[in-house]
Amino acid sequence: MHSIVPVSRYAGFWMRFWAYLLDLVVIGSLNRLIVFPVFRALGLPVAESGMFAPAAIVTAIVFYLYFVLMTKYFGQTLGKMVFGLRVVDLKGEPLSWGTVLFREWIGRFISSTLVIAYLIVAFLPKKQGLHDLFAGTSVVHENS
Repeated sequence: MHSIVPVSRYAGFWMRFWAYLLDLVVIGSLNRLIVFPVFRALGLPVAESGMFAPAAIVTAIVFYLYFVLMTKYFGQTLGKMVFGLRVVDLKGEPLSWGTVLFREWIGRFISSTLVIAYLIVAFLPKKQGLHDLFAGTSVVHENS
């Protein structure tokens, strides 16, 4: 017998872009409401620049934890929830820790260093970014 795989409508570049911008607003808000006040209370500098400044390290951890935990436990971030998008495994399996960690941490790092890697979403049939290609995932519309 053959199993029937539901056809998904893949989310294009602009839908994913707006969801990502909303996620950046959420992350920035978390940093401004929680991280920076804690730093100030402890007398640690918030405005210090540099990749290895304590505030930069903590905000990077918040960034990656947000994407990893939201994607693993909900299959979507708050931005994707608002726009009705979900990350799916292309084999139809639940998202594993390995897949999520690779997609959201290593894959996103690779994609952020090569900006073109995000733009390829607009041209591929399954609307995948480079991080999706590596992880075997895509982003789909929930109501498709």
